[in-house]
Amino acid sequence: MKILIVSQYFWPENFRINDLTAALVERGHQVTVLTGYPNYPDGKIFDEFRANPGGFSQYEGAEVIRVPLLPRGNGALRLMLNYASFVVTGMFIAPFKLRGRKFDRIFVYETSPITVGLPSSVLRRIKRAPVAFWVLDLWPETLRAVGVIKSERVLGWVGKLVTFIYNRCDVILAQSRSFIPAIRRHAGESARVELLPSWAESLFDDAENVSVAPELVPFDGKFKIVFAGNIGEAQDFPAILDAAYALRERTDIQWIIVGDGRNAAWVASEIKTRGLGSTVSMLGRFPLDRMPSFYAGADALLVTLRADEIFAMTIPGKVQSYLAAGKPILGMLDGEGALVIEEAKAGYACGAGNGEALASLACRLADGGATQRDDMGERGRAYYRANFHRDTVIQRLEDMLADLTLKSR
Repeated sequence: MKILIVSQYFWPENFRINDLTAALVERGHQVTVLTGYPNYPDGKIFDEFRANPGGFSQYEGAEVIRVPLLPRGNGALRLMLNYASFVVTGMFIAPFKLRGRKFDRIFVYETSPITVGLPSSVLRRIKRAPVAFWVLDLWPETLRAVGVIKSERVLGWVGKLVTFIYNRCDVILAQSRSFIPAIRRHAGESARVELLPSWAESLFDDAENVSVAPELVPFDGKFKIVFAGNIGEAQDFPAILDAAYALRERTDIQWIIVGDGRNAAWVASEIKTRGLGSTVSMLGRFPLDRMPSFYAGADALLVTLRADEIFAMTIPGKVQSYLAAGKPILGMLDGEGALVIEEAKAGYACGAGNGEALASLACRLADGGATQRDDMGERGRAYYRANFHRDTVIQRLEDMLADLTLKSR
């Protein structure tokens, strides 16, 4: 198949769509990616891209077509302008850049923002190709949950936009079962909605044979709890720091944060204010291909989400990566993410926002012994292979794309 992938984010930004693109090429499909200029998460166009844009026009055998956008910068206004700029260039410049090209299918990768569906709606009409829309973030529910938009009237307008976009998709793919009823509320009961969970990138397939990151060597002899990923509102770092503060006398337990995000400066300030410099460390952001080495050196991997109905519906993508890494998981979250950890018997989970309970579980895991933790890791890896393995999920997607037809409106 000739597949057009539409995603506001793409390599050299670190998102799962990179791995999916490579997998579809490996399976013999001709893949073109429509995306913007890389600027996530720092909010400025990557220096290496500015220096050599042509060096980022091919990825693992896929052609990459980029349209300009306003970088995210700092603040809510700049973020909204970033979203809007990709909509405008995606709707008006992308059709020109893709002129004369035929596509059999259009696949849309929808993390925030939902507005990525507007360029794909235009391209669906122009190219007469059916659209598969992968929902990894529910709008307007997420906007309400994180407090980005507080006006119910504005949220209502966003809901109408979501309905408009969903109605111009031929199949809507939900990352968790809990997403499906929420999607149907906007798309209607007659919409075709299918389950498509995330998976761990292929670089985690050989996690057993990865060397430990040298950045973790200074913490040898300590019980290392590693958080990897975005440092934002949704991850509830106030509660994580509450747990670390409760265990500030446990100098044998080290909390290690690998990543970056909009709340990173606040977290760094709080570590200093709370006097946690000896037990909480921020190592900064690293490329995705370095993550297995950080996981390999961890004694436990931490995943958290704020207490909110929308987050309870979500399985954070890092859960699959953590399971594949074969390490015990500490979770502070509700709903499907916690259920996966418990079903897999791959670690411990407490309710979202409960820093005290997280501290208790950290002690329980640290004091439980290496054999118990190894068993948890192996159970997690087995659960991953049975439920979330890359080849299984991508085969499911490939079958759905092959069966997809352009619906009439």
